[in-house]
Amino acid sequence: MKEFLKSERGRFWILVAIVSISGFSQGMLLPLIAVIFEQDGVSSALNGLSATGLYVGTLIIAPFMEPQLRKFGYKPLILVGGGLVILSLLLFPLWKSVLFWFVLRILIGVGDQALHFSTQTWITSTSPQHRLGRNIAIYGMSFSIGFGAGPLFVPLVNIFEALPFIVSGLLCLLAWSLVFSLRNDFPETSSGSMTAKGTAGRFKAAILIAWVAFLPPLGYGFLEASLNAIYPVYALRQSIEVGMVSIMLAAFSAGAIATQLPLGNLSDRIGRRKVLLLALVGGAAVFTIASFYESNAWLTVGLFALAGMFVGSTFSLGISYMADLMPKDLLPTGNLLCGIAFSIGSLAGPSMGGLFIEFSGGLSFLLLIAGILLLISVLIALKSDTKKPLAV
Repeated sequence: MKEFLKSERGRFWILVAIVSISGFSQGMLLPLIAVIFEQDGVSSALNGLSATGLYVGTLIIAPFMEPQLRKFGYKPLILVGGGLVILSLLLFPLWKSVLFWFVLRILIGVGDQALHFSTQTWITSTSPQHRLGRNIAIYGMSFSIGFGAGPLFVPLVNIFEALPFIVSGLLCLLAWSLVFSLRNDFPETSSGSMTAKGTAGRFKAAILIAWVAFLPPLGYGFLEASLNAIYPVYALRQSIEVGMVSIMLAAFSAGAIATQLPLGNLSDRIGRRKVLLLALVGGAAVFTIASFYESNAWLTVGLFALAGMFVGSTFSLGISYMADLMPKDLLPTGNLLCGIAFSIGSLAGPSMGGLFIEFSGGLSFLLLIAGILLLISVLIALKSDTKKPLAV
């Protein structure tokens, strides 16, 4: 067992377990706090504003992450990030206040940024090129499975309100404890990367090299946040039942999980750019078709599952594409920018979606999502592919 934990394979699966539990805590926390606030009579506007705390935290801390990773290595950042998440989860039951819980959500965002940035960079930096897509797909799939399982634990609030927070905190503690068995490592550096004028210089260099790879995470952040936060509002206005909306969103998640690994393996064989174009154009087409059949709830469920199969892997594919384009010494910067792009998309999705519903004159909300996906696919198609398909 000790030999396995110290092996590269053991390290990979420990990192995957950490990300899965992190996804679980996030997936549980969003609906759990929304339900608690709704039961306490907190306004929907304030409820929604509180939910942005997680993304605020990730964006606030992002510029400070890379120097700490280069200085201390992967393991300390994972331990600090995971510890902050665990502490915050266990503090929720101590004082129920909208402001206090907003601060705790910001702290969880900070911890998650440290945790995801470190694990993501560690995996992309150490994965063999011919297995990069597969490994990142497993990484993305593990988070999606955890995120999807999180809401199933929300009913624990009916036993007593603190129980879901305690269960989530203890599961995170269990996964976090595995990190102590890992040997610390550091990202690759070169004289060229370290002579850049600090973080801003590396950000500029990474954007110039791989800007196109940051578009899929941006688009997925927009898609995920707008589907979960705004589509239910739109669907209710179209007289679609709440239970059916939940089934639609679950179908999308199931489709995304089903194709993470196959699309990751396919991208290792034929190239990341080709698979991204297939996924984005396919997703745009399915959402467009779904916009014409919204009155048929079960057909829409099937189309949501199909859309998830296409676009549910765009975040992990974007990370793999970035790793293809980016020099090894700039991989930490590239991974950080992928996370920032996702957070920006997550913040933009609900606000743009709300404005679209307000001023679109009755156009289907799904057309907005299809348009965003199509725009990103056009930008990727216009960018010449500098990487040859990988041989296996």
